Amino acid sequence: MITSQLEIIEQGQLYLKTVSKKNYAEIILPNFISSAGTHMRHIIDHYLAIISGIENKMINYDLRVRGGQIELSPELAGVKLNEIANWIQSMSEDKLNKVITLATEVSVTNKNIQKVQTSIARELVFAGSHAVHHYAMIAQITFAQHSAAQTAELPQNFGFAPATATFLRQAAELPVDAESENAIMSAIN
Repeated sequence: MITSQLEIIEQGQLYLKTVSKKNYAEIILPNFISSAGTHMRHIIDHYLAIISGIENKMINYDLRVRGGQIELSPELAGVKLNEIANWIQSMSEDKLNKVITLATEVSVTNKNIQKVQTSIARELVFAGSHAVHHYAMIAQITFAQHSAAQTAELPQNFGFAPATATFLRQAAELPVDAESENAIMSAIN
């Protein structure tokens, strides 16, 4: 689990090393209502919620730092991802299996906060999956910016779910005909 989490964080770090400040902070209206930086900040917020949740004995993903400098500075986001990676590396099996309470809003029509029991390991699995989802959005923003140089430098498998990456590796080993190519494309989309 630790290795896979570090791989996910590393993808973000690699992206942050290639993106310009302009492209990181740019909002491409009307296609997107947030920037790549907003998505990266949101990813970081979720990991930080787990870290602070351990100290507070409750994880709350609704506590976010919207509009901060992390949304504008790929360098600052990189520093935060390094801190998160160091924290992940420090996790022991006992810490991963620790039971903790998760509090989160569950309704979009009224304020409804639910509390459930979970574990640090389960929440790291969620944070990693959540990060991959937002990496996919960042990749789409990058494509929309028509930044050919940066698009070519997106980390391998950036924004691909682990199961999709496995499927694509296996599909690459098979002979490709029109029917299997259509199956591959529909699985990606």
